[in-house]
Amino acid sequence: MSEQKKKQLNDAFYVEDEKQVLEKLQSTPNGLSTAEAEKRLKEYGHNQLDEGKKKSLFSKFLDQFKDFMIIILLAAAVLSFFMGDQVEAIMIIVVVFIMAIFGVVQEAKAEEAIEALKDMSTPNANVRRDNTTKTVRSTDLVPGDIVLLEAGDVIPADMRLIETASLKIEEAALTGESVPVEKEDVVLEKEDIGIGDRINMAYMNSNVTYGRGVGVVTGTGMNTEVGKIANMLAQADETNTPLKENLNKLGKVLSIAIIFICIVMFGVGMLRGGHNWMEMLLTSVSLAVAAIPEGLPAIVTIILALGTQKMAKRNALVRKLPAVETLGSTDIICSDKTGTLTLNQMTVEEVFTNNESIRDSKDIPLDNTTLKIMTFCNDTKISDDGTLIGDPTETALIKYGEDRGYDIASKLKEEPRLAEVPFDSDRKLMSTFHKLPDGRFFVAVKGAPDELLKRCTNYDVNGDIKPMDKSEEDLILKTNKQLATQALRVLAMAYKIVDEIPSELTSENVEADLTFSGLVGMIDPERKEAAEAVRVAKEAGIRPIMITGDHKDTAEAIAVRLGILKEGQHDAVITGGELNNMSDEQLANSIEQYSVYARVSPEHKVRIVKAWQKDGKVVAMTGDGVNDAPALKTADIGIGMGITGTEVSKGASDMVLADDNFSTIIVAVEEGRKVFSNIQKTVQYLLAANLGEVLTLFIATMLGWDTLLPVHLLWINVVTDTFPAIALGLEPAEKGIMKHKPRGRDSDFFSGGVMSSIIYQGILEAGLTLGVYMYAINNPVHSSYDAIHADALTMAYATLGLIQLIHAFNVKSVHESIFKVGAFRNKIFNYAILLSFVLLAATIVVPGFNDLFKVAHLDGHQWLAVLIGSFAILPIVEIVKWIQRKTIYK
Repeated sequence: MSEQKKKQLNDAFYVEDEKQVLEKLQSTPNGLSTAEAEKRLKEYGHNQLDEGKKKSLFSKFLDQFKDFMIIILLAAAVLSFFMGDQVEAIMIIVVVFIMAIFGVVQEAKAEEAIEALKDMSTPNANVRRDNTTKTVRSTDLVPGDIVLLEAGDVIPADMRLIETASLKIEEAALTGESVPVEKEDVVLEKEDIGIGDRINMAYMNSNVTYGRGVGVVTGTGMNTEVGKIANMLAQADETNTPLKENLNKLGKVLSIAIIFICIVMFGVGMLRGGHNWMEMLLTSVSLAVAAIPEGLPAIVTIILALGTQKMAKRNALVRKLPAVETLGSTDIICSDKTGTLTLNQMTVEEVFTNNESIRDSKDIPLDNTTLKIMTFCNDTKISDDGTLIGDPTETALIKYGEDRGYDIASKLKEEPRLAEVPFDSDRKLMSTFHKLPDGRFFVAVKGAPDELLKRCTNYDVNGDIKPMDKSEEDLILKTNKQLATQALRVLAMAYKIVDEIPSELTSENVEADLTFSGLVGMIDPERKEAAEAVRVAKEAGIRPIMITGDHKDTAEAIAVRLGILKEGQHDAVITGGELNNMSDEQLANSIEQYSVYARVSPEHKVRIVKAWQKDGKVVAMTGDGVNDAPALKTADIGIGMGITGTEVSKGASDMVLADDNFSTIIVAVEEGRKVFSNIQKTVQYLLAANLGEVLTLFIATMLGWDTLLPVHLLWINVVTDTFPAIALGLEPAEKGIMKHKPRGRDSDFFSGGVMSSIIYQGILEAGLTLGVYMYAINNPVHSSYDAIHADALTMAYATLGLIQLIHAFNVKSVHESIFKVGAFRNKIFNYAILLSFVLLAATIVVPGFNDLFKVAHLDGHQWLAVLIGSFAILPIVEIVKWIQRKTIYK
């Protein structure tokens, strides 16, 4: 396609009149010829979205091996294999491959967004070609085609409307606006107008809810607004999750530690003498391999998977495992308003009738005239199952009547609707005629208050009809303003009774000399539980941000009601138009100032998310529409809506809310914080254990002692590193976890005192193990050297294994006492410790295992020494924690 054609498709057609638009597109009101359409199809291409370049399955698989932690594990597997430990090598490789396969599956899921975007397209369109109306495939539409629209149609391409008849288009998926937009064939004056305010344009994949229209196609395929979204989705970089970054950091720390251990071990060994360099090198490498927690990635995956199950039970469906942990580090939650913070259901909130306001009440009299008008002058259809079908504003009026016991069906049988003057956007009114039992006709009129009030000569107060005067008019206008300032959508109700239906049903004949009856204020109300969720989020140090396609006043009012804003905090609200005048740098510098964004486009949402990320924040983004998809993919965690959400938004999300409820996000954040805390405990437990093993071997080798054999280390790692570590991942959340500030992007598994705990606890494990070994050597129960050595080795093996099981209780909390967090609250943990103890003890006490593990039977005195040495770690760590709480963390 030529650059000129591309530019042409991106022109602001909404600021030009019909003649200019048709001239630019070289079309006519009767459309194109078939020959011209075919020519343009070759030039512009089919009206469909590009799939983009896809990675091969093999490429996706190879990409999984780029993580630093995975590289470390593979290196450990290779070293283990060449050193003769094939079992450990195979175990590591199996774990790595399972994780790689899982990663490929997750990446494939991420591509679902663009696929879903393609699937939304409508299959056919009614167009004018060759001076006749015909149906063509929507993929064959070209710029310049004249498309006919009617209620129920899905807009097949972007178009400039050239004819409208009471046309309303629901654009929520594209703009986030909760009510259908009234479209008009007018020329807009400003070029810098957001999508939601372009009332003379219709956009691909939005829905016609009411009326009819004709439009000329201005953009197809990737040159539509939806195409722009698809392009943003394809180009959006997947952000590294905090978990991935943490594992990479951990891998780097371990690699440095391993290299250090190898060098020191080799150097000290060579200086001591008695070893050739090859033997010392192999010993150093074997010690380094022992330092690697090869089970950690698998255990982290298991903990995350278990976390997803718990979250699913609470309506948070996780699509990508790392999202579980990412939630726990969230600083900012950018939430769409409609359907997430609000019910996405227009609701009557206040009725002004008989010169008084009725708010949140069911005691409106059933013979109230305002109630009668709002339900009579209404095009809502009631299905057999009671579902209300129609414009959200009109269904809200019917629902209000139904909830108060107003029997609409029987009332309409008594006073059937015989004629109407349909709504149109010029006069902003609608009228219906209903036959009364006495043969006269009740004319019900509803519409915009300013327009309707001009046509009212009387007003009704409890059936008393009075002439409209200045004081009454002022009261009505004042009430209307009060309702509008609360961001309520206000409709006025009026009526009159006539003897006959005019032969010409025009506004002039029907909508004059009316009696004012009342005002009705409606809004898409906030969810009751959302305000509490916002409060909890703020208490947890998380900042809720509202991003919506709705109008500024509506967004601000809802934000105040939810507690996102304080009353009068107008400077914290910004519109998409104002964002357009800011550079990315200006937005990043002022991002802290704004809590509410109104009338925004998809590009704005991505900019907002990136600005917060540039500020170093971990950002969660919620959304349900096509317009939300790019921001959902850009955010650290994208949260889609399970009920109202499009497949596009779900495909771009990391997590989906089954109940579309903001409060569920806060529940998920709590679970995420718990998951991170438990992974951190697991890291502390495993690395302290591995450090204890390394130091035990290192010091023993330097002293010329033979303390532990490879089979001992392997069994201790299999038994004590696996079951307790997984069980730690199921620990209940510590009290007050939602009162802590978010840990932020810069924190890692070693923050919050974990690194210092790993070091001193690892040294402690090694010291106690070597202490028991020395005790056994100095207090033998046998006389021969071999028997004494066998007993000492067995006691050291039993002590190191048992110490790790006892120490698992210590790491239930980094700083709190085990007696405060509850030693036995986690039943699975208790069973895991018991099972690990049985498996460890079996290698010593069960006949036949002695030769396999090269250990000896111990007597009661020796077992007592092992138990004292093992349990000593519990009170020592408790004392250290107490000192820390009194000094560092007080």
